[in-house]
Amino acid sequence: MSTAVTVDTLVAFNAAWNRHDLDALMSFMTDDCVFHAVAGPDLLGRSFIGAAAVREGFELAWKTCPDASWTDGVHWVVGDHGISESTFRGTRAADGLRIEARMVDVFTFRDGRIAVKNAFRKDRPAFKG
Repeated sequence: MSTAVTVDTLVAFNAAWNRHDLDALMSFMTDDCVFHAVAGPDLLGRSFIGAAAVREGFELAWKTCPDASWTDGVHWVVGDHGISESTFRGTRAADGLRIEARMVDVFTFRDGRIAVKNAFRKDRPAFKG
């Protein structure tokens, strides 16, 4: 990976999410990365700190919604920050209800990799698929 994160990097990161390719996703992350999930008990949702915890947090997305996808992506990079906007779609494993809502990831980059992924999603009610 080059020393600068580009829009192409975020496009590739998004593609790895859609392939459900955990190893590829982690290859984009720093060893001391942080992931702030869209939901959780804290101000920033649920935070996963460190590569092992982030890996667990990423995997949880597919356990929660096994058919999860992130489509219609638009990506921006400015210096050591970036944004990806997409439509999240998935069926919750727990109750079979569908989620479909626009979302944004806000990134902080360091040394050509993602140090922080902070996820935000519209609070749209789940519906029957």
